[in-house]
Amino acid sequence: MDYKDIIDLQNLPQHIAFIMDGNGRWAKKQGQHRLYGHAAGVESVKEVIKTAREIGISYLTMYAFSTENWSRPSEEVEGLMNLLVEAITNEVDEMHQNGVRLLTIGNIKGLPGKCYESLLAAMDRTKDNKNLTLVLALNYSARQEILEAAKKMSEYAIRKGLAIEDIQEHEFANWLQTKDIPDPELLIRTSGECRISNFLLWQLSYTELYFTETHWPDFRRAALFDAIRAYQKRERRFGLVSEQIQKA
Repeated sequence: MDYKDIIDLQNLPQHIAFIMDGNGRWAKKQGQHRLYGHAAGVESVKEVIKTAREIGISYLTMYAFSTENWSRPSEEVEGLMNLLVEAITNEVDEMHQNGVRLLTIGNIKGLPGKCYESLLAAMDRTKDNKNLTLVLALNYSARQEILEAAKKMSEYAIRKGLAIEDIQEHEFANWLQTKDIPDPELLIRTSGECRISNFLLWQLSYTELYFTETHWPDFRRAALFDAIRAYQKRERRFGLVSEQIQKA
């Protein structure tokens, strides 16, 4: 069945965020090491990007490595970093040819040197592409992002002599790392977990949340369509009542 028979292309989320969970559990079911699952998860990333670009979604944000993930076994962390470098190196040409722009959020300077350099090179290579923006959250903490934004905004307000009451919500958002990126309309978390896990806490205020039992390595084209279809069945009210939405 073609996707045109499954989803409404006129009612797509502009921005989908992903918490890509379950690589390790998927690998364990296969009798394999956790890194086997992470490698399989890269294939899901590739298929989701391809599908999103094909149907016209503008932004994808993927939670690839949190600040808390440093506490995992050193072998797994090192393997993840090597896998990241390999994936960027192998995919940057195709990303560029397909008009995909790569951005990052998080403290990428805290990543190993080779990872940092590979990311900078890929972002520079793809910076003018406009078909799809892929945002990788790496060494990322939403609480830390909000804290740093508050510090920077406070310093600016003091320097400019601004009154606290003059600071508005949209001005605070401009100090976040996502200041030029629209908030996600849809968050997808795989592998049955139902929490946000320190991810885009400010930006997800009115995002539709979709949780699936599917482990990330099994999350492919059809699973993405299922999530979008579920999103399209929801009424997004932003604090209003249904009657107000229908009159708008």
